[in-house]
Amino acid sequence: MSSQIATRGKTTSAELVSSTYDKLGKNISKYRQITNKPLTLSEKILIGHLNESTDLTEFNGLTAGNGYILLNPDRVALQDVTGQTTLLQFMQSGIKHVKVPATVHCDHLIQARVGSEPDTKAAIYENNEVYKFLESASRKYGLGFWKPGAGIIHQVVLENYAFPGGLMIGTDSHTPNAGGLGMLAIGVGGLDAAEVMAGLPWEVLYPKRIGVYLTGKLNGWTSPKDIILYVASKLTVSGGTNAIIEYFGPGARNVSCTGKATITNMGAEIGATCSVFSYDDKMESYLNSTGRSYIAELANKNKDMLTQDPTIEEEIAKDRQNASKYFDQLIEINLDELEPYIVGPHTPDLARPISQMAQDVQQNNYLDTISVSLIGSCTNSSYEDMSRAADIAKQALEKGIKTRSPLQVTPGSEMIRETIERDGQIQLLREIGANVLANACGPCIGQWSRPEIKKGEPNTIVTSYNRNFPGRNDGRRETMNFIGSPEVVIALALGGRLSFNPLKDELEAKDGTKFRLQPPKIAPEVPPSGFKDTANIYVPPSEDPNSVTVDIDKNSQRLQALQPFSKWDGKDFEKLPILAKVKGKCTTDHISPAGPWLMYRGHLDRLSDNLLLGAVNSFRDSEVGKGLNLLDNNVETFAHVAREYKQNGMKWIIIGDKNYGEGSSREHAAMTPRYLGCAAVIAKSFARIHETNLKKQGILALTFVDPSDYDKIRENDSVSIIDLHNIRPKSVVTAVLSHQDGSEENIKLVHSYNDAQLEWFKAGSALNILKNKA
Repeated sequence: MSSQIATRGKTTSAELVSSTYDKLGKNISKYRQITNKPLTLSEKILIGHLNESTDLTEFNGLTAGNGYILLNPDRVALQDVTGQTTLLQFMQSGIKHVKVPATVHCDHLIQARVGSEPDTKAAIYENNEVYKFLESASRKYGLGFWKPGAGIIHQVVLENYAFPGGLMIGTDSHTPNAGGLGMLAIGVGGLDAAEVMAGLPWEVLYPKRIGVYLTGKLNGWTSPKDIILYVASKLTVSGGTNAIIEYFGPGARNVSCTGKATITNMGAEIGATCSVFSYDDKMESYLNSTGRSYIAELANKNKDMLTQDPTIEEEIAKDRQNASKYFDQLIEINLDELEPYIVGPHTPDLARPISQMAQDVQQNNYLDTISVSLIGSCTNSSYEDMSRAADIAKQALEKGIKTRSPLQVTPGSEMIRETIERDGQIQLLREIGANVLANACGPCIGQWSRPEIKKGEPNTIVTSYNRNFPGRNDGRRETMNFIGSPEVVIALALGGRLSFNPLKDELEAKDGTKFRLQPPKIAPEVPPSGFKDTANIYVPPSEDPNSVTVDIDKNSQRLQALQPFSKWDGKDFEKLPILAKVKGKCTTDHISPAGPWLMYRGHLDRLSDNLLLGAVNSFRDSEVGKGLNLLDNNVETFAHVAREYKQNGMKWIIIGDKNYGEGSSREHAAMTPRYLGCAAVIAKSFARIHETNLKKQGILALTFVDPSDYDKIRENDSVSIIDLHNIRPKSVVTAVLSHQDGSEENIKLVHSYNDAQLEWFKAGSALNILKNKA
């Protein structure tokens, strides 16, 4: 096989970038004839990717959050867990080859147990059937395949595929990582991805715009991580819902490309559609360093399309009130004054400057002793991150001390791992006690074996990860995860206490003297000697796809061919039981937990046994994951109750709280309820991706007109949703609550369906419509 064939699809081609810029230029030019207002970067990229059927005049009349737009993404990225159902759904379409460039990345199924090499070998053995399926399907249908150990999807995409001004969708909520390289990159459900791979446009609610105006320059202990932790504290976990966050200002141009990616990555934690920075010298340097000078040259020639119109920043610099002409909200951060932040536990928006952490530990009775410290992940494993962390390690070694808590390091990709092995950062971290894990998600997503912690034992961990919901990292709700930058995490590991403040507290050297850690030195943003090249981690699409067979064993415990969901029978939902009335935060991790369940993500029936395992039932606070079975009045797991209802021909309903379904993009959190008989989810509000996933799978997603109606719903109630044959876009839907005492109450519900989405509901799923179109 020639080297050209062997690497086909391993990076974004100049032809794709050039054609994207041609379309951007034409569309933006046409749009400027309609309106003469200055354009933000996100507007330019959206306009440049509008489907050909779009009337630019009508687009100009849209207001944020009102109306859907059709876009043509430049590429699709799949990971090995959500990618299984994406490919299974794509295969049902009958289409023989993907219509847009796409890749699969094997990063989620490697469990952290011992260390990099043994854990990767174990994963290849344990998941052999799944990897064979993913590789053969990729080769047959035209996707690039990145092997286990190649790296975490978002880091590999940043290194190889992201480009300024592009539009990408990915089946992982942290897809927006690529916004650090000036790309609109958006997390979606698997069926969204399958449709785009099949050549259909992608539909999204026209997003609001939130501007983050940065001035000054990061210094001392403060890092790019602290910017997004501060933003999360201001916007909360739902403040960015249906919005693109656009970072700009002189301070933005001082942040490295990979630092920008850290910031856009964690936009997922505030519900943002995506986040983005304008193209600048930092991005040019990163493109050149990762072997993509040809993209940098094209970007330099088209810089006006890849940056916010300068008038916007000029106007806002003069008067912040001018921001309202371009953004729905403005946040301003002076980087000169920003402190290091720590967020947590249990939510990424519970934030405080590190100077307040000791006080919070005391006031909230947090466990001060740190059980494990972890750095890396897709969010913070760049060369710059690891160099700053290694600088702190070097200071410790010079004083003869090691970490007081175990330290785990997760490189983001094989390219990063080989480079920091060569340049010595890994060795410095090892010498203070670090264990290097596989280039995979591992503890960040629940793929973490912790036999040393007893079940139910409270403990504190500190990480440089992005997500910290209860049970997220190790399956234990008692584990409290506090998030900070890699350098702060290393300092806390050396101090051994959550309350340790490296800015002022002292450590004891081996000789008994006291010393204070110095802020990490300014680190190189890219390796002075260049990144180390990697080999044997990528498999290109087949030159002869007809010769490739994709087999799924009918007796497999890991993979299951999908069967179409039945279409709506045209009848109202009459007196359906309530499976669960969820109380408080209910993420997709609570609806369809990861951890050991990841191995069944390609087998819908087996996976469905995890339904709502982490959800708190408002009727039974102490019975997490359980509810009342109205058939026998026993309290059982939600999955068991749902299966009994299904066996008895009964559909059922879930009642949700605020921002229901926040977090991961996993469509399994919609597929498993649908498979077990869920007809509707009624919530106070939805997270963007999950609401779309529910719609796509044929579940009716409704919200209360009056959120206080949530309180009217009782455990033994049945719910009727009536007059469904008259449901229309923006129409009000009536639900009837039938109480056990014989009384009834009507409540009003609304929805966000447009005409095309209502067809998904009537057809039983969007996949059924895709099959008909194919």
